[in-house]
Amino acid sequence: MTGVRHGDGPQGRPETTEEAHALLRSLLGAWALSACSAEETAAVEEHLTECAPCAEEALRLRDAVGLLHHERDLDLDPLLRSRVLDNCLGRRPARIPVPAWAGPYDAETARLDALLQDIGRAEWHAPVRLRWFADGRPASRSTDVSGVIGHLLAVDGLVAAAVGLDDPVVPYGEGPHAVGALARNPYGAGPFARHPYGKDPGEDDPYGAEPYGNDPYGEGSPGPAERTEAFWRALEESGDERCLRDPWRHQAHTLVRTVSLAGRGVTELPVPYGTYTLPLRDALLERAFECWLHADDIASAVAYPYDPPAGPHLHEMIDLAVRLLPAALAERRRSGLAGPARTLVRAGAPGRSLRLEVEGAGGGHWYVALDSPAALAGPERQVALVALDGVEFCRLVAGHLTPEEAAAGQEGDREAIRDVLHTAASLSHL
Repeated sequence: MTGVRHGDGPQGRPETTEEAHALLRSLLGAWALSACSAEETAAVEEHLTECAPCAEEALRLRDAVGLLHHERDLDLDPLLRSRVLDNCLGRRPARIPVPAWAGPYDAETARLDALLQDIGRAEWHAPVRLRWFADGRPASRSTDVSGVIGHLLAVDGLVAAAVGLDDPVVPYGEGPHAVGALARNPYGAGPFARHPYGKDPGEDDPYGAEPYGNDPYGEGSPGPAERTEAFWRALEESGDERCLRDPWRHQAHTLVRTVSLAGRGVTELPVPYGTYTLPLRDALLERAFECWLHADDIASAVAYPYDPPAGPHLHEMIDLAVRLLPAALAERRRSGLAGPARTLVRAGAPGRSLRLEVEGAGGGHWYVALDSPAALAGPERQVALVALDGVEFCRLVAGHLTPEEAAAGQEGDREAIRDVLHTAASLSHL
């Protein structure tokens, strides 16, 4: 377009008011699309301050242009979101910031949500095979993308219930407690007017028939696998085929907002996982870990590139898994699945240890106590060394790799190495 000056005609002669108005009005569409030159933009915007009809038309055109812009996809720079948020928070810090310990969950749910936004409707039915390690060998379960999100929604519900939010899978109860969060939240009625384990309220229930209060679960309550199967079964029996992205995202956002408002006092709040319990800060980190691995499952199913978490977040996930190893090893030893303890160690005293060297982003080195969870692990009594990549270690913990496939470097006590690698794989679950 050629430049114009308000009041000048095509040949530089003065225009009449009607001619100037017609010319500037003809530029409103280009102005709404940000396609005018700087000179034209200045002339149009000066005119809009003087002409109410043109100003109203300009607003309508700008609104229409907004409807033409679809949501952005993952082809954007993956660091753009972080840079924008950092810049915004640098200019005006959040009144209630997300605590650092909830950062990995906030980041991983945001990344998965971006992936879900970018896939097509048909891809929600793409087959996905969930993998883990059980009874000393690989296990798997077939589902689809929608089923994976249902699984995340169901297991994240453990954390939601622990902080007083609605649980999308209520393991037992009568009356309002027999109705899941999907039936109560703004996304409409869900399949949970029935008992989620296929029983009507009041029938004999292996998980107990008493309605729950502040502690909905308790020892021996359904874990991730039982909750997931119950959720899938309830959806199938009800014929509910709605997209689960919105309820999953709603739950994730509400969780982050709730823990941010709650402050430091909730970090040690117990979150029961059926046969074991984690403090809230570790449970939310575990959910971030699962979110990343299942997002990677989805990305593989729809042939989409997906990167590991940021280095600091990956380091926290690895650290959590390493902290869980001594107690898990002791449990496997009691079940006859690991070699016997070599020495008796007083609590807090140095004991036999394995050095774990994790390479790559999020890496570092850790010592794992071998004979007692209460022993002090350290270099003084190191008997073995295992070295492997950080992402590979996480895939081992998730049950996506067998112990034989995982370790790149091994040195020292072979039994200790075998026990630690198999214990790491045993941390996985559906």
